Amino acid sequence: MPQKYHHLSLAEREKISRMHAAAVSVCRIAVELGRHPATIYRELRRNFFYDEEPWFRGYFGRTAHSKAASRRVRGGKVMRDRALALHIVDRLAQCWSPEQIAGHLRLDPSGRHRVCHETIYQFVYGSEGRRLGLWHQLPRQRKVRRPRYARKPRGLNIPPANTIAERPKQIGERVEFGHWEGDLIAFRQEFGKANLTSLVERRSRYIVLERNPSRHSRGVMEGIQRHLTPSPQHLRQSITFDRGTEFAAFAMLKASLGMTTYFCKPSAPWQKGSVENSNGRIRRFLPLDADISRMTEAELASLTDRLNNTPRKCLGFRTPAEVFNEQIVAHRSE
Repeated sequence: MPQKYHHLSLAEREKISRMHAAAVSVCRIAVELGRHPATIYRELRRNFFYDEEPWFRGYFGRTAHSKAASRRVRGGKVMRDRALALHIVDRLAQCWSPEQIAGHLRLDPSGRHRVCHETIYQFVYGSEGRRLGLWHQLPRQRKVRRPRYARKPRGLNIPPANTIAERPKQIGERVEFGHWEGDLIAFRQEFGKANLTSLVERRSRYIVLERNPSRHSRGVMEGIQRHLTPSPQHLRQSITFDRGTEFAAFAMLKASLGMTTYFCKPSAPWQKGSVENSNGRIRRFLPLDADISRMTEAELASLTDRLNNTPRKCLGFRTPAEVFNEQIVAHRSE
């Protein structure tokens, strides 16, 4: 089993300093410290102190320890260069992303301020960046950064046979009523776990909004059942979701409403374009920083009515409510 690596301590660096000054070989220093020779070579190269005066050049234990510690500070390279820090803060204020800032800096022929986007993120989420509130300037505006490579696996409970490729052609062509798309609209975590389920009937673009206390799949499915149960059977034939875990209990809809459920391919939420488009319209009234826990049911119903009674070009400038209600009336007259 490989031995766990530990950073060099101050005592070790001072010993390296004394032995290096006495012209002891690197291999001998490595044996004395129980380290690999490459560790010593790297230490002397990275933490050697350069000064204009030759007498003050060399490897000094305390100086080397301070240089190493400064590199381990989050965003340390930016923190050590005030001009670079000011440049990054200015570009973030102009709505540049860290990747755009880093890419543009690479075009500088002098290369003095070259930095990668990961270092910029570390600066933003470091102590100084948090003090300045720089996370507000990021595209996603996340107050707490997600761990890299640590996202929860999604879609583990979604069988491959239920992908959107299995959906009948007439659903994609919008020639029938009763085929829905669903999604979850989330808000800032500081306002709690409340979220909205948004449902859109594909042909009429009729919108349904349901508030959920959390992302638990059973609660989300129960909310969908409450809203769709009063509709005639021909207006609740199928529904399409993405592969989020909040839709893992999709079998409830088949059992209670007789609806067939389809799912987008992994990492392809754009395949349910109707609800994604509607979410953009909803965000105009309920942005990410809206506290929906303060909204009354009457206010939520009023917003839904407003969206459903707004003319749509794709419907010949008729409203979704007019098209959807016509189907209900036509079904009753049959």
